[in-house]
Amino acid sequence: MANIKSAKKRARQAITRRGHNMALRSRMRTHLKGVLNAVKAGDKAAAEASFKDAMPVLDSMVNKGIVHKNKAARHKSRLNAKIRQLSA
Repeated sequence: MANIKSAKKRARQAITRRGHNMALRSRMRTHLKGVLNAVKAGDKAAAEASFKDAMPVLDSMVNKGIVHKNKAARHKSRLNAKIRQLSA
């Protein structure tokens, strides 16, 4: 455990920040699962609606530094591909 006052404060801040980041990451994963569940059910309209809701959340996570921009782009690309396969 930290002995210096500033190190103790940084430890407290790290705990708070970790909790916040975990909540944001969970929110992102929930939105992604919503799209995947709609795709699995074969409901293209619901999948597109979920996808439309998930995109701003993914972009927000990139801006907040929760995920890397390439990871977000990869998720978007793969989800969009799965939605496009529903019509084929």
